[in-house]
Amino acid sequence: MSNFRSGFVAIVGRPNTGKSTLVNALVGTKIVITSHHPNTTRNPIRGIINREDFQMIVVDTPGMHKPKTALGTRLNTMANENIESTDSVAVCLPANEDIGSGDEYIVKQIKGNQPIFIVVTKIDSISKTELAEKLNLVNQFVNRLNLRNVEIIPISAKNLDQTDLLLDLLAKTLPDSPALYPKDINTDQAQELMFSDLIREAAIEELYEELPHSVMVTIDEMGERDNGKLFDVIATLHVERDSQKGIIIGPQGSKLKAIGTTARKSIENLIGMQVFLQIHVKVSKEWQKDPKMLARLGFTE
Repeated sequence: MSNFRSGFVAIVGRPNTGKSTLVNALVGTKIVITSHHPNTTRNPIRGIINREDFQMIVVDTPGMHKPKTALGTRLNTMANENIESTDSVAVCLPANEDIGSGDEYIVKQIKGNQPIFIVVTKIDSISKTELAEKLNLVNQFVNRLNLRNVEIIPISAKNLDQTDLLLDLLAKTLPDSPALYPKDINTDQAQELMFSDLIREAAIEELYEELPHSVMVTIDEMGERDNGKLFDVIATLHVERDSQKGIIIGPQGSKLKAIGTTARKSIENLIGMQVFLQIHVKVSKEWQKDPKMLARLGFTE
């Protein structure tokens, strides 16, 4: 098709800057788990936006941060690799937080000549006067780092405020190319990974204060039953220590039951059919620091 554009946009930023909410807003449906807790995203997830004249693949990257574990190092590597191979980069700076050294570090990782969009997220959380002050500070940040080919866009992904404008601007950066993915899908993420993320999202919401980043989920078995009316998912929730196993299960199994109920509803919404979900809890000692375990869980070098 003539005049058709197709390409990749990286969504980057510190943990908890609104990247996943922005990806879901741009794609128009929930493909990425979101949480008000940092470091929820652990894999680069591609959302696919199909329009008449373009196909945009937005890559939600793990939040970049000073790593304390082997997992943290691998998350940063994943984010860096995704920045290098895209046609433009959207850097998320939350309106309700100060700009800091972490933001500077991330912007300095953008080595190519891609257009950079500084996306000021969460503008619904501050007043118009505060927003004007914030945009002035963002401008100073851009000038101090001597950034070229930059556009500053304030948005609220939650209220879909200016997200269409951002989408139009990002689309203009895509090269002439036929569609890179089938036009009837909105993510290239494997179903198995989406299921494990939805279970982890439920666990994070239920247990964040006790177990912020010690939870990992693997899918052991999944598949539709012969009658086509029920979908089975058997999953394992990995924790790092014996004491954490008790926290996840809860008194009389109450916590695990709550996690299962929330996750089952999310999976049912995703696939549009009834789900039978079974979750086992397993202690995989210090999995965040164990390279072999990380590889088994999908965090390859």
